[in-house]
Formats: sequence, structure tokens, C-alpha cells
Amino acid sequence: MSSALALSAVTAVLQQSLSFLYTTSSVVGTINVSAVAPDVVESKYGIGATASPLVNLFLHQVTPNAAWRNIDLPSLAADGATRIKNPPLALDLHYLLTAYASQDTEAEALLGYAILLLHENPILPPAVITSILATLPANTYNNALKAAGVDAQIEMIKLAPATLGREEMAWLWTALKADYRPTFPFQASVVLMRNDNPTAYSLPVLTRNINVQAGGVAQLFAVEPPNDQSPAVAGDIVKIAGALLSGASAIVLANPITDVSYQFAPATNDISATLLSFQVPDVPAQMPCGVCQVNLLFTDASGNVTRQTNALTLGIGLNIAAAPAPAASTSGGGTLITLTCDPQVRTGQRVSLIMGQYMTAAQTFTGPTASLSFQFPSVLPAQTFAARLVVDGVVTPSAQSWSFTPPNTLTVLP
Repeated sequence: MSSALALSAVTAVLQQSLSFLYTTSSVVGTINVSAVAPDVVESKYGIGATASPLVNLFLHQVTPNAAWRNIDLPSLAADGATRIKNPPLALDLHYLLTAYASQDTEAEALLGYAILLLHENPILPPAVITSILATLPANTYNNALKAAGVDAQIEMIKLAPATLGREEMAWLWTALKADYRPTFPFQASVVLMRNDNPTAYSLPVLTRNINVQAGGVAQLFAVEPPNDQSPAVAGDIVKIAGALLSGASAIVLANPITDVSYQFAPATNDISATLLSFQVPDVPAQMPCGVCQVNLLFTDASGNVTRQTNALTLGIGLNIAAAPAPAASTSGGGTLITLTCDPQVRTGQRVSLIMGQYMTAAQTFTGPTASLSFQFPSVLPAQTFAARLVVDGVVTPSAQSWSFTPPNTLTVLP
């Protein structure tokens, strides 16, 4: 893949190609070939009646290449930090080829030579790129262009005309703040850039332990928390619907963000082939909370895990512990509330306290901890509140059952 200098290297190759063309084929005379913005052309070279003929190559736009944009795997693992891949940055380069001349029809002649060159050479082979870059004078910048790797990328660079309508061309030259001259737009595609970032590679597979199970694969279909409310708390009964669940040896509750998991065995009388129910364990120091995942493990007689089900999402909420009792005090012009939660929260988790219509985030804590403090900016009124904790967006369900019984039915006779 190419380095960050790939754009400059491609422009340099095109500029040198045009220089060679006008040196060998032009009947107009000595032609300068530049690669700057049109307004710089006017200020640097001049465009008056005595100005020398000039051809300018201007990279006016760079866009992502649609075909390569989603061709590779994500560059980071689920933790957002481990680099597993270096996908290339695929770009299309959009150029304006403009001819400047002070004599009749000279600009058209210069533009004709250039367009014919692009037509007859629609591809830049690696060997041609290497040979053209080798003609650049030796200096620090040119040496870096030669080492940019454009000639080593897996995809060859293709040159194709681009269509710009009258309005687009007029808008473009207006934005450039330069006088319009005969121009040919074209595109160079695709340029692949990538840094050599270190990646994490998995170890090779030395042996394969394949265990064939008759009758299909155990799967989880749905999780049903209690009281028709999405999160569950310690002591709640959670039901899981699935297939081939009989024989599961362990239930695993895990938070993939905090890397906290808790494994426990299901009760024998609470599991069948299609349904499993379990009580959320009350082990504050070991249980995860927030957005968690639940799955089942199957083990052999030696305790080795032979297979496991897919994982489903289950929100685990925070209970406000009754002992020690929550305390409220006036502090800093507001109300400070301290309480103990169950289970513990970990560093990086976002915890808030809802007090009726009031809500505030927990003060900074270093986890794991069950002791939380909440500073409300205003003094709360002296009344009884319905208090709930929120951890990573998971709101603790209300203890009140919100299910209702419909009124008595009434049959209307004709």
C-alpha cells in the first residue's frame, strides 16, 4: 500500500508525463507544466499577452472510492483499542487539466496533446510509475515520493474522463477566483493509502477439537425479564426461551465493556428443552451490571466446556440497598445523597440517580464500589421520592407492578 504521500506521487507522475510529452511532441515550443492552483498560476506565471504557454494540472477534489470503502474488515476490535486490521484508505483523485496560451489556437493544441495522452494511456502500470518517479531530481522530498509505494499497490491506477456540466464548471472556477481557460476534467482511481500500524494476530490452530452433537445446536431465542420490564435486578426470576437447552451446565452473565462476568449453575427443575428460568444472583461483589449478555455452557464429565449457546442481551439494574440507609444532606447549595448499591459498579460505568423529576450523575468513583454519592445542584423539597438508579442507560425497574386487569366485559345484545 501507499503512504500518505501517494497523492503527491500520483500528481508528480502525471506532471512528469506531460512534461515528457511536450518536450518530444509539441510544435508550440517550450511548454511549462505546473501542478498548482489556478490562482497561483496567474500570480506566479502570469496570463497576459506576453505570457509563455503553460499547462497546469490541479487536484481539485479527493473522494472516497465506493468500491473499496467497505471491502475490508473493521480496523479495531470490539474493545475499540485493539487493532486487528489495517484497511486501506481508498481514494479517487479529481483533476483539472488547463491550458494557458496567448496566441490563437495554442491553448487548444496544448489541450489536445494532453487529452490524447490520457486517452492512449488509461492505466498507469507500476513499471511506468517507477520509471517516471526515477527521473525526478534527487532531494529529500522527491526521494520520499519515490518511496511512497504508489508503484507497489495492489490496484493499478486508472485514468478516465470526468463529466462536469456547465454550471459545475462555472461554480468551480468562481470558487477558485481565477479566470477560466480551456479545461479538461479527469479522474485517477484508485489510490490506496495505509500506515503500517502493528496489528494483533491470532495464534495458529494446532489441533481441532470437533464435537458432533446429534439433533441440532442449542440456541437462545428470547429473554423475558420479570414484570414485563426490560432490566432485571438481584432476586428477579428471568426466563429464557430457546431450543435444546436441556443439559446446560452453567449460566453466564457478562458485561463485555467492564469484562466482569459471573457463572452459576441452573436449578435442575427450572430447565427444559425449550425454556430455562433462573434467579438473578445476589452477589454484589461479583455480579456485573448495566448492559450484559447471557448465554449457557455445556460441559462434559470432566468439567470441560464442550459447547455454548449464542448470547442475548439482558439489562442488569442496580438496587438501592436498605442498609446502610441512604442519607441526604444540604451541601454546596444543593442536596447531597449518599447510598449503597447492589451490585457494585466499576470504573468507566455511568451511573445516575433519578429522584422523581430530578436526575443527576454520580460523583467520581474508583471501582469497584458499592458506595455512591450524588450532588443535586438545587435543594430537593422535603418529600418522599420514587428513587431509581441508572447504570449505562439501564434504568432500575420500579418495584410497583404496572400490569393492570381490564374492566369487566359487557356484552351488548341486539
